Amino acid sequence: MVNIPTFKLNDGNEIPSFGFGTFQIPADGTTYQAVKNALAAGYRHIDTATAYFNEQEVGKAIKDSGIPRDQIWVTSKLWLQDYAYEDAKKAIDLSLKKLGLDYMDMYLIHQPYGKVDEAWKALEEAQKAGKIRSIGVSNMTPKIWNKFVPSFDVMPAVNQVEFNPYFQQKELRQNHG
Repeated sequence: MVNIPTFKLNDGNEIPSFGFGTFQIPADGTTYQAVKNALAAGYRHIDTATAYFNEQEVGKAIKDSGIPRDQIWVTSKLWLQDYAYEDAKKAIDLSLKKLGLDYMDMYLIHQPYGKVDEAWKALEEAQKAGKIRSIGVSNMTPKIWNKFVPSFDVMPAVNQVEFNPYFQQKELRQNHG
């Protein structure tokens, strides 16, 4: 078994400290092979999203890897067109179906626009139902965080944001680091 450091989230779950992202990897067999290779190399966190159009290949690679499911952390994300409450519920189930999983370890609201409050309610319910272990947001600035999060029943476990040497998001890290 690979020993990867983890971070303990506010909900008690532990997330691997680094992961393999599948953004912009085509769903033409390339995602499948990339995820299989990443898992073989020791990655235990795979990040995908509805908007990446490759959840099915991610799920197949996880299944074919031979690694026990409870040793792989799977993150996916809800896309903008599905933020209405009923649409979000359907999208969660569709992601699970495409991934071929009984549960996702993390599910995020991908962009903080539109009916975030309705989408969050659907995520909270899916978490209570055991479909998602941890729920969170992505790309939320402090201003948007302060607008929505105080009304949530469950505090987001993460706010996944872009961070690199050219885009350091100092204000966000000061507020949420």
